[in-house]
Amino acid sequence: MPIETHRSDDGKTLTICVEGRFDFSTHQSFRDAYEHSEPTVSHYVIDLSDTTYLDSSALGMLLLLRDHAGGDGARISIENCNSDVRRILSISNFEQLFSIR
Repeated sequence: MPIETHRSDDGKTLTICVEGRFDFSTHQSFRDAYEHSEPTVSHYVIDLSDTTYLDSSALGMLLLLRDHAGGDGARISIENCNSDVRRILSISNFEQLFSIR
């Protein structure tokens, strides 16, 4: 499965793991991963350690998550990017919108 979710023990952090290609084909499953989460979730972690490719639709999905999570006040971390994915996020200036580690 290309999208997996894990909740922290306290229920406040939702980790979304994206495996393989992060593109339009994962749109619905990515949205389902956070739209059906508990209202206690206040921090989102996007784990891209197994992501091999990211395109503009994935960038749009990350922006939709940001809006869902509260816009400027959202707590979203994008973690474990490979160098290609990291470069795309950097070129798109996503470092200004997300915490990228």
